[in-house]
Amino acid sequence: MASGGAVREVGSKAELDAAVAGARAAAVHFWAGWCEASKQMDEVFAHLAVDFPHAAFLRVEAEEQPEISEAYGVSAVPYFVFCKGGKTVDTLEGANPASLANKVAKIAGPASVAESAVPASLGVAAGPAVLEKVQELAQRNGSSAAEGTNSGSLPDSLNKRLEQLVNSHPVFLFMKGTPEQPRCGFSRKVVDILKQEGVDFGSFDILTDNDVREGMKKFSNWPTFPQLYCKGELLGGCDIVIAMHDSGELKDVFEEHNIPLKPPGSKNVEAVEPEAPAGKGGAVSEPVTLTDAQKARLESLVNSSPVMVFIKGSPEEPKCGFSGKLVHILKQENIPFSSFDILQDDEVRQGLKVFSNWPSYPQLYIKGELVGGSDIVMEMHKSGELKKVLSEKGVIPKETLEDRLKALISSSPVMLFMKGNPDAPRCGFSSKVVNALKKEGISFGSFDILSDEEVRQGLKTYSNWPTFPQLYYKSELIGGCDIILDMEKSGELKSTLSE
Repeated sequence: MASGGAVREVGSKAELDAAVAGARAAAVHFWAGWCEASKQMDEVFAHLAVDFPHAAFLRVEAEEQPEISEAYGVSAVPYFVFCKGGKTVDTLEGANPASLANKVAKIAGPASVAESAVPASLGVAAGPAVLEKVQELAQRNGSSAAEGTNSGSLPDSLNKRLEQLVNSHPVFLFMKGTPEQPRCGFSRKVVDILKQEGVDFGSFDILTDNDVREGMKKFSNWPTFPQLYCKGELLGGCDIVIAMHDSGELKDVFEEHNIPLKPPGSKNVEAVEPEAPAGKGGAVSEPVTLTDAQKARLESLVNSSPVMVFIKGSPEEPKCGFSGKLVHILKQENIPFSSFDILQDDEVRQGLKVFSNWPSYPQLYIKGELVGGSDIVMEMHKSGELKKVLSEKGVIPKETLEDRLKALISSSPVMLFMKGNPDAPRCGFSSKVVNALKKEGISFGSFDILSDEEVRQGLKTYSNWPTFPQLYYKSELIGGCDIILDMEKSGELKSTLSE
């Protein structure tokens, strides 16, 4: 265990497991030497170690320790994992000093300094050492510490790179994953639409490069992904692309800009590769082939149950947080499933990556077809798409829209149906309700009605309430924006939502 403010570099998974198990609280920083954001957050991390001497602060070089990175689902740096009592309790992706300080404080207790010395933007998390460093970084980046991200202009080199990317192909998509392997439901929907439109497009996987990921949010003034560009101009995100596709406007835009269309099913252009980090070789591993016997065994395994999960550990004792999340979702949805512990059979563990063309675990299969990993399953669970797929495949009885709405409304004691999500609201009214709930310290679930037109229209009828946002408590409608703000002013909001 790190003590006295020291940050310890971890050299193996066994060493990390021992360090986390032996610490009351531990924070792990996954970093890369080529990533500037990693370097900046590393300085904040080191100063937090000073302010919280009783917690373990550990560093893992993500690319040099692929086994550890895979075990914790690391797909971009900087990335932080927070553990308490030997178990993962929280994570943080990206360069956000304020969030890092607050998450450390949650697992490690109050800092060993006076709370009065800390600005409200960092809560009670940071002591003078980290506060000084955050302010220094803020000045260096031309932003305020309270924002957590650089709001000033982008560095010339990054700005030039982003301009080159958006203009590298007439139609260009910034997405999570690749067109062949989308890593989120929204990216997958846009890819499907572009394929239906028969348009050739380039793409960039923002999970592989945090500089591009954060930079594009400012470059385009658009906070979420995917982002679709045509001739260097932003068209919008998933909901806008869906609306344009449904109305025929998307095809009109392509024709207007003389974008050639191809027959459906034609091969798409290759995805743009992220820039190779300095000092890293460009060698590519030789493709692994499976024997007929291995293919037959894997085929039999994925079809051994209508719902089959390949996880680390067992459903009763998952050995990684992502396997645990997937199991929890399936249990929450009351979905019967079988599982296979890939830690017990390395031939299956390595072979299934080739068989499924999916590099990590867990993996969920329905009727022998790969659905995806924990991120995709979580997206499908939130949107209700998971149950829809299961009913279409005949695994569970077909769910009516009313059943689905009831399940969504009751999925959290306090449930908000809004435009966007709490971190990136897509309308002013939704933003106001989110701020009111956060100000009162009320925990709540949310659903982005822009992601599902069926839910959006169905809820208006179900609740007999024509607009959004809509807030529910214990499955009962409380009201919309005006009612929530009135309740906040009168002091009724918190008491009503905690009865």
